[in-house]
Amino acid sequence: MVWLGIWQLHRADWKAELLRRYDAALAMSADVPFPREKEAVEGVLYRHSSLDCARVLSIDAVSGRNDKGAAGWAHVARCALDGGAQADVVLGWSNGPEGATWGGGKVTGIIGPGRDGEARLVAAPPLAGLAANAAPDPADIPNNHLAYAGQWFFFAATALVIYVLALRRKWKGIAR
Repeated sequence: MVWLGIWQLHRADWKAELLRRYDAALAMSADVPFPREKEAVEGVLYRHSSLDCARVLSIDAVSGRNDKGAAGWAHVARCALDGGAQADVVLGWSNGPEGATWGGGKVTGIIGPGRDGEARLVAAPPLAGLAANAAPDPADIPNNHLAYAGQWFFFAATALVIYVLALRRKWKGIAR
């Protein structure tokens, strides 16, 4: 348990560095190519990019927040890209899940984490007559490893106290 607490302390340092890198990426204005492979996603998260949606495969409404923090619906298009790849594009935000219509085309925005380790592009400006969706924000990523470390150290201390009490009880039984 002590080892797990130490491991969580190392994870807290790793996560803090990762979040610092993501914060720095938000401030970079140069566009990067949109990642088509999962292995390339990590290096370009929270950077500006663009893609060309050759064909819209589907549009879904999922819970989301707008750029002012209000809850509502984010409209996400699944796009076919040239070369056979696919990508999610967050078109924008609305109060209701009613279907947005969009025929595809060039999209600019910020790369955020998507489903199954893929990237998604949050459109800026929004598309399909929708309001601006909340931009991807590294602050949404929890860094609770310090709390987990504290829990593991507490568990270890509790186990030690129980062990000492059990030994004490055993020694008292032998002494009688």
